[in-house]
Amino acid sequence: MSRKHRTFDTDFKLEVAKMVKDQGISVSQVCRDLKLGDAAVRRGVQQYETERLGDGKLGKPSTAEQQRIREFEQQVRDLKMARTTL
Repeated sequence: MSRKHRTFDTDFKLEVAKMVKDQGISVSQVCRDLKLGDAAVRRGVQQYETERLGDGKLGKPSTAEQQRIREFEQQVRDLKMARTTL
């Protein structure tokens, strides 16, 4: 008998990650309570931390505001490079 592949929306994944990081519930407890796989929860928590710290090189920005911030940071880097060449 094969397992059915489940998919979860972004809001659900965010809530699960917040349970672990912000509420201090262990990954194993969240997995038991929600009947989720350990690897999926850990991956979601890692992505949440990456986006929260602004190191989002692994994926796309999660909000329009984060995208604008990244664009401004790139402009600052470009201007600094232009200034050093003068």
